[in-house]
Amino acid sequence: METYINQLIFGVGPYLAGTVFLLGSFLRYERGQYTWRAMSSQSLNNPPAFRWASIAFHVGILLLFFGHLFGLLTPTVVYTSLGLSPGAKQIMAMVAGGLFGLLCFAGLTYLVYRRLFNARVRANSSPMDTFIICLIYLQLITGLCTLFVSMDHLDGEVMLQLAHWAQGIVTFQAGAWHYIVDVHWLYKTHIFLGLLMFTAFPFSR
Repeated sequence: METYINQLIFGVGPYLAGTVFLLGSFLRYERGQYTWRAMSSQSLNNPPAFRWASIAFHVGILLLFFGHLFGLLTPTVVYTSLGLSPGAKQIMAMVAGGLFGLLCFAGLTYLVYRRLFNARVRANSSPMDTFIICLIYLQLITGLCTLFVSMDHLDGEVMLQLAHWAQGIVTFQAGAWHYIVDVHWLYKTHIFLGLLMFTAFPFSR
């Protein structure tokens, strides 16, 4: 049963999420592009803290996104040829990811609190708006928590497993999900939430 679940989520799941994301985004743009925006809360006479929180969140999440792309999809031979070992690459990723993650966390914490507890903002939010921002928050928290797990193995082996999985998925290698069968459940949760985010995106504003 566990094998089936791993194969379904980490073998089939990425392709399902990618298909829903691309097809759903295309159809949404073609048929309802003017509805594809969050109910704007920026017009609600916001305090200066909102602006800084919004900047911190967007800068942080962009750096995290491109950091993940670089870290997971760069072939091992590229950075080892530059004299960078998997362990050293992992430490660099942990430091950068920790800094970017904390920046994003600081901004998003304010935005989540505002979304949930500011009456005017809450009234101007759809259920999907609230779901998406809470999903991103949970995804960010699990990502930060994986840093503590990574501290127990600084040899880069687990990072290689995750990279091989990601590279196997994007190159359509059968059985790529086997690479992450034995990784810590926090990594798996982080990946699952990421796939869920891509799946939900076309249905959000």
